[in-house]
Amino acid sequence: MHQQPLVRLTDVARTYRLGRVHVRALTGVSLEVSRGDFLALAGPSGSGKTTLLNLIGCIDKPDSGRIVIDGVDVTPVPLHRLAATRLDTLGFIFQTFNLIPVLTAYENVEYPLLLQHVPAAKRRDRVRYWLEQVGLSDQARQRPDQLSGGQRQRVAIARAMAGEPKLVLADEPTANLDSVTAGRILDLVEELNDRTHCTFIFATHDPALMARARRCVRMHDGDIVTEPRLEARAS
Repeated sequence: MHQQPLVRLTDVARTYRLGRVHVRALTGVSLEVSRGDFLALAGPSGSGKTTLLNLIGCIDKPDSGRIVIDGVDVTPVPLHRLAATRLDTLGFIFQTFNLIPVLTAYENVEYPLLLQHVPAAKRRDRVRYWLEQVGLSDQARQRPDQLSGGQRQRVAIARAMAGEPKLVLADEPTANLDSVTAGRILDLVEELNDRTHCTFIFATHDPALMARARRCVRMHDGDIVTEPRLEARAS
């Protein structure tokens, strides 16, 4: 029996207005993402990959087309009513980490669990587990400004995974990291994908990340131009 894709976009378009100018960010994109996929959205700045990521992440709405996530058509649902979907189904990893500066690593990972109303004992166990998984148990009480860039990104990964999402969206997650640190981060997310079967979608122009992906969807001028299968990883 054919398994329903986790994400299905059908003829999705998005235009932004910048003053008197209308910028066509997406021109009618159709895409399916399987459960457990490890997919890179690749392309230069302005190709539409971040816009596409924001639409899948229910942070923005399309002008036309249809978006279905985990069997739910989110297209007609107002953004303010999609907060639960973002919290319970999606995890986010950002280029600039987006950690709360006044909170410790532990508290940053715990924060979305507080919003999910996870009981205290379960919350504590889950935060400790994910900090251990990303190798930061000893840095749990440190704030972001006391951590390196790679450590901050590891906190962001732990935060994204602690909510037990079905899909993690990562926007240029290696862009602010040196090549060695970026490689370690990619090792980590690849291992998490293999072990947890959580789906990952990356927006990137990093060749190293593209080479790790199971699928690389290349974009240009708001549309998908090619979607080759990559052989870098075993299926």
